Amino acid sequence: MAKVFLDANIYIDFMESRDKLLAKALDGEDLFVSTISIEIWIYIYKRFVPNSSLLEMFNTFNFVDYTSSIAKKSVLGPTSDFEDNVQLHSASEANCDIFITKDLKLLKLGYFGKVHISDSI
Repeated sequence: MAKVFLDANIYIDFMESRDKLLAKALDGEDLFVSTISIEIWIYIYKRFVPNSSLLEMFNTFNFVDYTSSIAKKSVLGPTSDFEDNVQLHSASEANCDIFITKDLKLLKLGYFGKVHISDSI
């Protein structure tokens, strides 16, 4: 079982049930997400809290806390996009094997440290 980190765009697709093939491919994997992705998803889709159904995601994902250490590293790179850097550093912090994204700029990196960046599992 791989430790798979989902970029915000992939996490949102998963939560909105937009990609059944992806959901099937991720079944049985150890899934990781940055806590910042929860905020992005809830803000964009106007999910209201309290909401007990949202608690289910805590049974599906391991969440990497957004810390001042991750923020500090993210200000230094590796890209010019702070939020992308937060995602990458979160994956690294969790010692993930693979980082799934649709972001073409991130895909061009190929790797971030030991984390393989891919558009599929």
